[in-house]
Amino acid sequence: MIHLANLHAPSLADFEVLAESAYRRLPEEFRRLCEGVVIRVEDFPDDETMREMECETPFDLLGLFRGVGLAQGGGIMHTGQFPNMVWLYRRPILDYWAEHEDSLGALVTHVLVHEIGHHFGLSDEDMEAIEAAAG
Repeated sequence: MIHLANLHAPSLADFEVLAESAYRRLPEEFRRLCEGVVIRVEDFPDDETMREMECETPFDLLGLFRGVGLAQGGGIMHTGQFPNMVWLYRRPILDYWAEHEDSLGALVTHVLVHEIGHHFGLSDEDMEAIEAAAG
């Protein structure tokens, strides 16, 4: 039996472990294509991202891909180019999780696949198939 009185919200470090675990469960051919993509976990998006994404609240964004995706010719790094990055936002993910039936691990996997999917220019159907393979 789980003693709810002793539970704590997952920390940033806990989320990094969840993200690493979710990433390791992705199909190998998908991970190979992700070489060089950096995954970061933050509590919330920064103010610049909030403005750029036209978010009304810091809870509006669960994750974000920044960079040049493979679909846009991002397979080759250019001098001075930052690496492609995926952000997972802990507090909005926790808020979403509290309101829905998915497990936290499944939700982190979903956001991770969706954001990495932008790197590849994948369709929603492609991303759903990758999530199912990671399940």
